[in-house]
Amino acid sequence: MTRSNRRRRSGLQASLVALLLLVALAVVALMVKAEQIVLGAEAYIFGFPLVIMDVTRASQAATGGRENRLQRVRAFPDARFRGVVRPNVDTLYTNAFIDMAHGPWVFDLPPNDRRYAVMPFMDAWTNVFASPGARSTGTKGGQFLLAGPAWQGVVPQGMELLRAPTRLVWLIGRTETRGSADYPAVHRLQDGITLRRLADAAGSGNTLSDKLPADPALTSTSNGASAGVSPLAQVAAMPAQAFFDRLARLMVDNPPSTADAPMLTKLQRLGIAPGQQPQWGFADRWAVALGRAIADRTVARELGKRPHHNGWITPPAILGNYGTAYNIRAVVAMVGLGANLPEDAIYPSATIDGAGQPLDGSRRYRLRFANGALPPVNAFWSVTAYGPDAFLIDNPLGRYALGSSDPLVFNPDGSLDLAVQADAPPQGRSNWLPVRAGAPFQLTMRLYWPRTDALDGKWTPPPIVRVD
Repeated sequence: MTRSNRRRRSGLQASLVALLLLVALAVVALMVKAEQIVLGAEAYIFGFPLVIMDVTRASQAATGGRENRLQRVRAFPDARFRGVVRPNVDTLYTNAFIDMAHGPWVFDLPPNDRRYAVMPFMDAWTNVFASPGARSTGTKGGQFLLAGPAWQGVVPQGMELLRAPTRLVWLIGRTETRGSADYPAVHRLQDGITLRRLADAAGSGNTLSDKLPADPALTSTSNGASAGVSPLAQVAAMPAQAFFDRLARLMVDNPPSTADAPMLTKLQRLGIAPGQQPQWGFADRWAVALGRAIADRTVARELGKRPHHNGWITPPAILGNYGTAYNIRAVVAMVGLGANLPEDAIYPSATIDGAGQPLDGSRRYRLRFANGALPPVNAFWSVTAYGPDAFLIDNPLGRYALGSSDPLVFNPDGSLDLAVQADAPPQGRSNWLPVRAGAPFQLTMRLYWPRTDALDGKWTPPPIVRVD
């Protein structure tokens, strides 16, 4: 063996020894930090909804969506819209992030027997704690006192108390809107909805709340909002230390529930508690970051486990009221932040046809509702098409959805066919839901105020059938 070969062989042996040493050190590190890795995964899934709620609040504040002020959305999005995935073209929104430290607040809902409306209030952990509207409070309207967890005052006569369990509250109100021609009527209904402090109840809906000073405890994180970057992407980009620092800070005024006590014990083992940010060294941060990566895989598995029926996935029955089902709560916060209670609306979705094949705009599909088997609702229903990016699909008609508010043409036997395809069907355009030629797509069906047979699974959406 030549000297150069001996040197080469010696170098390879040294490299192999170094590699084996690194592997051994990594194994030892994994063994030493195994508990911390597991706890990091659990803690991330537990805390994700609270952190993304706050990031969403900060993002809206950074783009002009002031806290404690109703934001009345006046028009539907179109195919250029990129604000949130799977945007809604059935309702106009009336939204507000509300700081309960400035409350209590008076929320006025005017009489409305013309359009379905629902006004869900979410706490900082994404649970819906109150949902005034047609289903729960009727069409006569009402006046509600929105109070924080520590408020001990007297509820004025004629008001109904809505008790918020956290300081941060998000109102995501929806009012049925039957196309752009319906905007003026819905705008009048929106204008009758007001939010004001109890102390200023004699004033107008938004003027006085605009005068409130910014609160450093909530606005301190607004500077971290990134313009043009979605809240989900912002959270994904956070270092583990920053994520858990924020979680600890937010839990002070947005306390976990009593049922979360076992999880708080686990957080304490990581050095995290309300108001107590973790003091970690490099190895600790590495272990928790690895746990966070494992948590992302856990969420992906939860998404993959959702059952299909006829190609459709129906959201879980605990939507908006999650208890200690932390995995499901985190999944919903990642893919559908702001979800209603199922009693108010359910959104089955499909990316595959009834035969299990991916939906593809190069094919033609039929969605047939048998006679007497339309989506069972007390309000209305719709089907919306989205591209592979989950945004609306540009098309010559500017039509993104079809539903019970449209002039649909029924078959002689009373059944209803919706044509989902890229080109106009020969039988006419009334029942045509356009998609993009050659591109994957997905469908979302929305049932507003669903009836019992939709909630208990006795009725399920029919299969999407490929017809070419």
